[in-house]
Amino acid sequence: MKFGVSTWLWTSPFTTKTVAMFPKLKRLGFDFVEIPAEDPALIDGAVVRRALGDEGLTAVVCGAFGPTRDLTHEDPKVHQVCFDYIARSLDLCAEIGSPIFAGPMYSAVGKRRLLPPAQRQVEWRRAVENVRVAAGLASTRRVQLAIEPLNRFETDLINTAADVVRFVDEIGHPAARVMMDSFHMGIEERDMEQALRAVGPRLLHVQVSDNYRGTPGKGQIRWDAFKRGIDASAYHGGIAIESFTPEIVELAGAVCFWRPMEPSQDGFATEGLAFLKQLFAEP
Repeated sequence: MKFGVSTWLWTSPFTTKTVAMFPKLKRLGFDFVEIPAEDPALIDGAVVRRALGDEGLTAVVCGAFGPTRDLTHEDPKVHQVCFDYIARSLDLCAEIGSPIFAGPMYSAVGKRRLLPPAQRQVEWRRAVENVRVAAGLASTRRVQLAIEPLNRFETDLINTAADVVRFVDEIGHPAARVMMDSFHMGIEERDMEQALRAVGPRLLHVQVSDNYRGTPGKGQIRWDAFKRGIDASAYHGGIAIESFTPEIVELAGAVCFWRPMEPSQDGFATEGLAFLKQLFAEP
């Protein structure tokens, strides 16, 4: 198992200058970096690829889907804005060697409403059709989409493993697969093992933090069930620690981070990595 960490644990947005963090991430013991592509225009892919190679790291690119990036919107012009962003992010993936573009690309994060069933179905079909287009854009760049369910407080469309399995199966494109996140599963799933079993071979990427979005192993997540589910799905990808810091005010407001979750962000990373390595150590 390979282990990574999102640079969101320390900073936002990711820019070309953020590669200065890579030597530290390597010293901390990580195998790969999750790069949040909030604005691909801020990132020189050639510089990032060279910096990754210098440290012997690989990367996974994650998307950020705010109100203007919404594939369920009724206005096709909004869809085009989102497609343009996805295409630029996929170009970045290809340039830095990331085989994965991950995130909740089906809708804008924070879009949550109690809709009539008919309207819900309209938005669901719109998301299926539009993410199928995005999967086509990904496949031409030899990249796959890792589509992420979010908890009910962040989206009203795809919350559970059952939701994302149905969604990906309806898309029906080989480049459309699944990312699961222990934080969101800890809110939405009755049984984390069964959720991961349900995703099965569709699983392409995994993110982790504990139930309070803090260090893995320090909260209430049933990590034994998580590991059994990962093992049962025959998953061979990477596991990345993802969380945030209240010191980055704009991002903190978006993810409702009103206080630090740990005394030290470096400690968060090192202790979380040690826990994950122990959890997945060979018997």
